[in-house]
Amino acid sequence: MGKHMTQSQDIEPSPEHDMIQENWTHLVRFLSKEDGRIHLGQVDAKWSDVGLALEEGSNVTANLVEGTVFDGVVTDRVMTISQVRENEKKIEKSTWRSRNAAPAEFIMLQLLSPLAPDEVPVIRCLGLNYRDHAREASMPIPDVPVLFIKPRTALNGPAPARITVPKIAQDGSSDYEAELSIVISKTGRDIPKEKAMDYVLGYTCSNDISARTQQFKNSQWCFSKASTIAFLSQGTTLERGTIIMTGTGPGIGAMRNPQLVLRDGDDMRVEIEQIGTLINKVLYE
Repeated sequence: MGKHMTQSQDIEPSPEHDMIQENWTHLVRFLSKEDGRIHLGQVDAKWSDVGLALEEGSNVTANLVEGTVFDGVVTDRVMTISQVRENEKKIEKSTWRSRNAAPAEFIMLQLLSPLAPDEVPVIRCLGLNYRDHAREASMPIPDVPVLFIKPRTALNGPAPARITVPKIAQDGSSDYEAELSIVISKTGRDIPKEKAMDYVLGYTCSNDISARTQQFKNSQWCFSKASTIAFLSQGTTLERGTIIMTGTGPGIGAMRNPQLVLRDGDDMRVEIEQIGTLINKVLYE
């Protein structure tokens, strides 16, 4: 598939995962204002969209979660997601604002990807999982899920992390794919479809950044979450922490007329109802 990077923001738990639902309902991993350390936290229900709330300058707090993302328990201790303020003149490579905007205060929001790279064994991705996307690409709807894999080192985070476009993809072919991702809660093999949702920890927004020129040098869905998990675990082990990117809907830049390309300084957002908004700025190396 060429060059890809994965971003994710916060995890909305699977309604089918009763144990986790008792422990947290909206999980974030963040750098705290109070002690400067990385924590897991449960955000209050009033923060229906953490990404947008932070972007708007709100002081977002979270109840600390003790343990891991897989077994953590919500505590009464409250901390604030850190915001580091600097002057944009100090930012050498790229700024949050338009390149034509006047210098202003720069706010660095310390919201991180919900899982650290060492908690993710692999990122498994689906192609053509949305009928409308298959139609816009003039490709047949597959009979079984089409799989490609990315290493965990491709995992990126929300703002202040940027979508870094390497030189090889700065040819007018860099593209986005707004996707719902599934996080696996426990290791399983040959998982039957009727039990597949028991293996879901939660869901998160993600963005599958693609280098189309490189992608189209290689050959390359319409399946439910349960069907996908059952299929991907056939004859192989689906490890805890595995991220499954379920594919993009229609509207990717490469299929628009005129084409839409990720440019240096662009503001890129992925919004999923009841989960939130993943926000990143694009940075050309």
